[in-house]
Order: sequence, then C-alpha cells, then structure tokens
Amino acid sequence: MIYRSVLALTLAATLAGCSPKYDWRDYRSKDAPYSILFPGKPASQTRSITLATLPLEMTMTAVEIDGVVFAVGSARLPDGADAMHALQAMQTALLKNIGATLRSNKDSSTGLQAMLEFEADGSQQGQPARLIGKLVARDQRIYQVIILGRAQNLAAEQIDTYLSSFKLN
Repeated sequence: MIYRSVLALTLAATLAGCSPKYDWRDYRSKDAPYSILFPGKPASQTRSITLATLPLEMTMTAVEIDGVVFAVGSARLPDGADAMHALQAMQTALLKNIGATLRSNKDSSTGLQAMLEFEADGSQQGQPARLIGKLVARDQRIYQVIILGRAQNLAAEQIDTYLSSFKLN
C-alpha cells in the first residue's frame, strides 16, 4: 500500500513537471553570441532605444506562457561606454516600466564580465507582477535576461531552468 502511494506521488510529481505548456527548446541568437532555453517558440524584434544617454539597437527575443514573459534583450555598446553604468540604467528602466520596488539585488561582477541579478515587485496592466532579471555585460555587449509575470504563475523550476540556461558563446 505504501509502495503504491509513493509510486502515485512520484508519477504525479513527474507529470506536473512535464507540463505541455513548457516546451523547452534551445535558442541560439543570430545577432549576439548567446544561447538559452526558451519554454516555447520565441519571436524576435529589433528596435532603437536610448539607455541613459546611449542610443542603441536592441534585439528582444521573447515568449509568453500563461501570462509570464521570458525575454532576452541584447545590444552592442558604443566604444568607450561604461558597461556597469549601462547595466544599472537598464535595471532602472526595467523597474520604472512596472513601477517596481527591489526585493533583492546582487552585483557579481568580475574583471571580464559585469552582472546584476535582481527580483522586484511592481504591476503590469493593473495586476501585481514580479520581475526577475539577470543583466550581463561582456565584450561591449549587454544582455537582459528577464522573467515577468504574476508571482503565483512563477514556478521556481521554470525560473531556474530559464536563468541557468543562459550562456555566452
């Protein structure tokens, strides 16, 4: 009897983790040297932005699953631009977009790469939202790897799978 209960719980947990909503697929950017696992087929768009005072062409690649957006933005910094300043400006813009307050913020920069990781709470379309981000600068390129959605729709397993799969090539 205990064996059947354990087997049933194991099967239920396995099936819950294999939700057909999350169809993880390897994505390799054509315009920036990175790869990541997206939980569905992403779409890309490039547009001009101003980050602090820097005019940039940013390519956003994203997919939405159940109201949760998984996105990667990438841009090339002009020569001489301060990468950490660009990341801080990017974080400020992301927080401002949803009127967010930081829950956590971590700077894990090394000599070759600058990185900010954070979580914030704000609102999106009048609903409470959580923003989880990893901002990276390396070799005159900046990247924003984010997840945005209602906190109850964000599962730790999907967050970890997505963020840990981001690799610079």
